[in-house]
This record gives sequence, C-alpha cells and structure tokens, in this order.
Amino acid sequence: MNEYEESRRSFLTKLGMTIGAGVVAGEKLSAKVLNSKAEFPLTNDQQKLMDRYENWMDEFIPVIKDFRANPNDSVAQKRIAELSEEAEGWQKELTAYMEDENFARFYMTATERMTKEIY
Repeated sequence: MNEYEESRRSFLTKLGMTIGAGVVAGEKLSAKVLNSKAEFPLTNDQQKLMDRYENWMDEFIPVIKDFRANPNDSVAQKRIAELSEEAEGWQKELTAYMEDENFARFYMTATERMTKEIY
C-alpha cells in the first residue's frame, strides 16, 4: 500500500467510514444510489453539515490531486492533514446522521462526486 492509499484509508476511517459503518450504510442503502440529491430531504442541521462537507470537498479534491501528482509535495501533505483534522470535528455528527437513510443516501451521492473527481 502506497502513502496515498494509507492517507486515504486513514482519512476515511476518521470520517467514520470504517468497515462497520460501511456495513451499516450498505444495509440501509439499496444497491442503487440515485443521482439526484434532491430526492433525499434533509433536516436543517443535516443540510448545514452537508453544506460544510461539500465546501470541504471543494478544498480537499484539488489538494488530493496535487498530492497524487507529487506525493513528496509537503504543502499538499500538510493541507491533507489539516483538512483531515477539520473533518474529525464533525465525525460524531456525521455518524449520528448516517442513521437516517435520507442523509446516508445524500452523503453517499455527494461523496461520489469526490470519488469521481479524484479517480
């Protein structure tokens, strides 16, 4: 496993996307994640977290791309660490909201954008 994969795995673990969380989400979600996030109504608090998460992704995606282009980029490494630490701040909230099927689907749909842009 290379340094990027280790960082990615660590980051996802910090977000609560461990195997256990993945199993819970997998059980709650159908095999088909719909494309339109509008189909998953959220509470105001859930929407605030998702807005913060999507803004966070807007910062995270280019940093990961920079790191993938140059794994020795110390600025990118530092920023990944900072963004991962920021994400830790909302891990508890995220984990609690993942119990809500609409939120879980919305989150997975939003995360799909990041996955597509990074890979």
